Amino acid sequence: MNTPSFFKRIIRSVVDPDKRARANRKARQVVELCRSLLSESGEVSGAALARETLAACHNLPEIALPAFFDLLASEFSPDPQELTRACQDYCAQPSPDSLIRLFHLVEPPRQELFRRLNMATGGTAALVGMREKLLAALKAHPEWKGIDVDLAHLFSSWFNRGFLTLERIDWHTPAIILEQLIKYEAVHEITGWPDLQRRLEADRRCFAFFHPALPDEPLIFIEVALTRGMSAAVQPLLDLGSAVSDPQSADTAIFYSITNCQRGLRSISFGNLLIKQVAQELGREFPRIKTYATLSPVPGFRSWLASAQEQLAATAAGRTAVEALKLLEEPEWFKRADSAERVQKHLVPLAAYYLVYAKSNDEPVDGVARFHLGNGARLERLNWLADTSKHGMQRSAGLMANYQYRLDDVENNHEIYVKEHRVVASPKLKKLARECPLSQPAGKR
Repeated sequence: MNTPSFFKRIIRSVVDPDKRARANRKARQVVELCRSLLSESGEVSGAALARETLAACHNLPEIALPAFFDLLASEFSPDPQELTRACQDYCAQPSPDSLIRLFHLVEPPRQELFRRLNMATGGTAALVGMREKLLAALKAHPEWKGIDVDLAHLFSSWFNRGFLTLERIDWHTPAIILEQLIKYEAVHEITGWPDLQRRLEADRRCFAFFHPALPDEPLIFIEVALTRGMSAAVQPLLDLGSAVSDPQSADTAIFYSITNCQRGLRSISFGNLLIKQVAQELGREFPRIKTYATLSPVPGFRSWLASAQEQLAATAAGRTAVEALKLLEEPEWFKRADSAERVQKHLVPLAAYYLVYAKSNDEPVDGVARFHLGNGARLERLNWLADTSKHGMQRSAGLMANYQYRLDDVENNHEIYVKEHRVVASPKLKKLARECPLSQPAGKR
């Protein structure tokens, strides 16, 4: 979906009452089909009506979507009066029957509607697409949150691990799937077919999760480099001209890109399952591999650094750092040895502090850190000028992090992170974080 176009059409409809009225009528017609589908009891006729209703939903013009979502939110929610009575009955007599009745009334009719739409061929893909459109406008329409919760609840069951298949993607994979990799890659852009081919050579691996209802659409994929030692920079891994090494000599698997492909499946977790299963697959194929680690971006660092300027300026050491970091605004500062050395001295401890101590609601501010630490990885190392691409310099001043998956420690690390809200990090990285000026006013850590 072209989201900017979606909102432009909505804005145009505000000044075109006739067009808006027609859109509202179309939305109402689809809702009446939805009501008919919910009232249908025959299996065969229900499947036929599900196909008709799904087609009508698919053919709704984008300008009619807000009205459609409004009706889904207002007319397919639980009945407050019936729910109140059921709650009172259960409180008065908490029997199995009263609990069952309460359970059925609490569930929004929308959920059953979505289940029935899913009976039609292509239903799952259509509902995932519907949620993508919903999420694009949810911030402006918080009253639609219930629809999102219902879809996410159903997707968590429909896309659980039992339905997913792990497949290796190589140069012999059908072109329709290879094209999806180029389209979806979100961490390090794939610039074309030669770039993709290099990422699928003998010293690389790519794995993806698929679902039977979306056979040609990867849900999430991971790119792996088979190396000797833990990689400290991404450009050598992405270099089209790099020599292909013997994968049998590798002792390390570097996960350098993980991409969620379906926006409509946002918040449905696949990444932790994927990393662990890929590690197991690689361990069987390459017994010499003992180290499993990421080479990850630090995407929120520069924006956090900008917000921390006032706090930094509260100490003499912080003011010195602020002055040195003005060099970040100069073009290609990192290519001048004196500038790079000065920035590195102040920036690396700040980045370590950001990853180890910067929190929001007890969790790391950095989204990539939350993901890997929640999966049980250990924050192992910061790498200076590891991504000198334009994007890498803009979001993290070129810094990247290694998160190491020590398979024997994953469960324990996960428990420490979840129960104690503590970042599991290497001693060297913790020491760097304590050297940051922001650590001084906070006292001992």
